[in-house]
Amino acid sequence: MSVQAFILIQTEVGKATGVADAVAKIAGVTLSEGVTGPYDVIMRAEAASMEEFGRLVLSKVQGVPAVSYTHLT
Repeated sequence: MSVQAFILIQTEVGKATGVADAVAKIAGVTLSEGVTGPYDVIMRAEAASMEEFGRLVLSKVQGVPAVSYTHLT
């Protein structure tokens, strides 16, 4: 069974489009879109396990330039 989650991302001002594009290129990401409200980007990702999710997906998202904050839902 795979792990699937939505991640809400806050970015630096004016950087949402670039972050959404960069996040979309990460393996395991199935959706990456700019949104309005308290978060700037929403993404959906999946991995084989929670460990893999954290190691291969979430850590790469947090390493994208201009990402200020992430929230896993």
